[in-house]
Amino acid sequence: MTACVISLTRNAIFLTVFIVLSILVISPFRLHAAEHMQHNLTVTLDPSEHRLTAADMITVANGQRKMKFVLHAGLNPSSPDPHVLIVKEAIQQMPVPVESFSASLPEGSRSFTIQYGGIIDHSLESIAKGFNQSPGTIANDGVYLAGSSAWYPQFETDLLTYTLAVELPAGWDAVSQGGRTVYEKTKTFTKVRWESPQPQEEIYLVASRFTEYEKTSGRLTSMVYLRTPDEDLAARYLAATIRYIDMYDHLIGPYPYKKFALVENFWETGYGMPSFTLLGPKVLRLPFIINTSYPHEILHNWWGNSVYPVFEKGNWSEGITAYLADHMMKEQEGAGAEYRFSTLQKYADYVLSGRDFPLIKFTSRHNPATEAAGYGKSLMFFHMLRQKLGDMTFIAAIQDFYKNNKFRFATFDDIRKSFETVSRKDLTHEFSQWVARTGAPVLRLGNAKAERRGHGYVLTALLEQVQPGELYRISVPVAVTMEGRERAFQSVVEMQGKKIEISVTVPERPLRLDIDPEFDLFRRLDRAEIPPAVTHALGAKKMLVLLPSRAGKELLEAYAAFAGALSKSGPDEVDIKLDSEVKKFPSGHAVTILGWENLFFEKAVQELTGYGMAFSKQGVTVGESQIARKNHAVVLAGRNPEDKDMAMLFIAADRPQCLPGVAVKLPHYHKYSYLAFEGDESQNVAKGSWPVMNSPMTSFLPLKDNVISHVAMGALAPRKALAALP
Repeated sequence: MTACVISLTRNAIFLTVFIVLSILVISPFRLHAAEHMQHNLTVTLDPSEHRLTAADMITVANGQRKMKFVLHAGLNPSSPDPHVLIVKEAIQQMPVPVESFSASLPEGSRSFTIQYGGIIDHSLESIAKGFNQSPGTIANDGVYLAGSSAWYPQFETDLLTYTLAVELPAGWDAVSQGGRTVYEKTKTFTKVRWESPQPQEEIYLVASRFTEYEKTSGRLTSMVYLRTPDEDLAARYLAATIRYIDMYDHLIGPYPYKKFALVENFWETGYGMPSFTLLGPKVLRLPFIINTSYPHEILHNWWGNSVYPVFEKGNWSEGITAYLADHMMKEQEGAGAEYRFSTLQKYADYVLSGRDFPLIKFTSRHNPATEAAGYGKSLMFFHMLRQKLGDMTFIAAIQDFYKNNKFRFATFDDIRKSFETVSRKDLTHEFSQWVARTGAPVLRLGNAKAERRGHGYVLTALLEQVQPGELYRISVPVAVTMEGRERAFQSVVEMQGKKIEISVTVPERPLRLDIDPEFDLFRRLDRAEIPPAVTHALGAKKMLVLLPSRAGKELLEAYAAFAGALSKSGPDEVDIKLDSEVKKFPSGHAVTILGWENLFFEKAVQELTGYGMAFSKQGVTVGESQIARKNHAVVLAGRNPEDKDMAMLFIAADRPQCLPGVAVKLPHYHKYSYLAFEGDESQNVAKGSWPVMNSPMTSFLPLKDNVISHVAMGALAPRKALAALP
């Protein structure tokens, strides 16, 4: 299963998508076989009693006579065949309480049946960003059973195939992987049968009182299951499913399942299972999700839900899915460079010393730092492969990887083999430096100058790698803006060592040199390349939060609660103090100033006015946006005046009721420099980023009179997205 936290902002990275290894409560030892174990399950669900009754006819692949399995505690397995011996061996506490058993078969037997039944009812637990989770439950609101529920006998095998026949109360319906082969609804019961001949890691069973919608296109059945009927919403999802799958069919290879279903859960989730996705009622009704997060969910059916990552050797599936879904959707809008910048910004802000790791060690996201390294570096790696090899070779390579590894476990090494086969290049070093190593290159530009030569100009500059540790072999894009030319001259510099002298011959006087202008290279951005933003503060290891001692009691309590929420939003250490207890800002800390009444308000104003802001008793003016203090909360990012490498946030509201919603939403707006929220519902009414001043990756050259003019960068060559929607 792929699981993700959905960002609730339109312009943020749409899925902070992360793989959660569904915890198969079994021994880590795996049996590899040419054939897969087959389960033929017959299940009756009684939601009002939290109970299931089941029989599982199991066909073993390799003629074993004695096997071990685990099952949820209290389900009391037995076999109707007196020659099959089932013995309880131990009780374990995993995500759910489980019992382990041994099953002994008579000689020559390959199939046997296990009967069992009992209660599975695990309440929801809160997780990050307003989402809940449960390892498994059967209840009146609905049914959610997964591998982590241990609801069917789980053996020491990698993959399995299955059929699942389910009987439920009248008005209920059930969804699982694969295709539906039986569907019967009467006034007293519902019967449904799902079959998955495609090898799976686990078996899901989701049920509720659904209204079903369906649309067929060729070999694909698009399905929507809603707990609250909505024909228009269903029609939009049905059409979008067909379009996205058609696009990925052509880009990667044939969709591996007969159907894809959008299923409404009875709590807020963002799960991606093979051939269906399980989304919460609020999430799936957000108007932008269908165009942002939804294609990511669908794409996981190629990467992660049919080609399976070997987590012990690095979870590659999140990076390639983010690249071919989230990044490509932005690329189709002409905003690919903006997306890549945001990716590098998160890496620079969150992945500080001690938080980094190589991609071969990435398994799942569990905080912003692991997301920034595990997703961000991985998607940039795939982008760099594409830039190195070209679009056609890149597409052919991912098609080869998919074709050769469908319904198998695969690693970064298998990806390398496909890319080498198609490109006929040795990519050992590329994979070694980006996949097996920790860190990123850091670049420094200097000594840019130009001289007339013949009918043109020669521009030279010194480019250095200044990161500690090993050097990288990198392809560095450069752009030269010229006098009298609308379009910039573009080239790529191959950098093999610590230093290289860039030498570019251009036909007109060069006015500006830009290094990596579209953020095509995975690297640690210089702090001066990044405008102050919320993420810079939340990514700090240490944060000082200053409460306004002059605020009224109710407002001060609201600010204190807000400060407590900040302590759970990223920083490792948060020190909360009254403003009256502090004389100056500490270095080495992000600083958050709370309240218009704060004793450090004027210090914040001094820092922030450098970004073109204006403050008054009525509110704040940012560019053309005027934000009133009344009924609004504002968030403004700058730099700590005592340590320009650290962030400063100023956050203020005129009413305590405006603050709780901002505390919940703030992490979703991580990339912005300024924000405004209105009312008790904290409706976002303004957002934006400060312009970057004096990027160290840009060098300006003099005009004829030796005057340096900070000209805008020339137009860059347009790029096509890797694929387009039909």
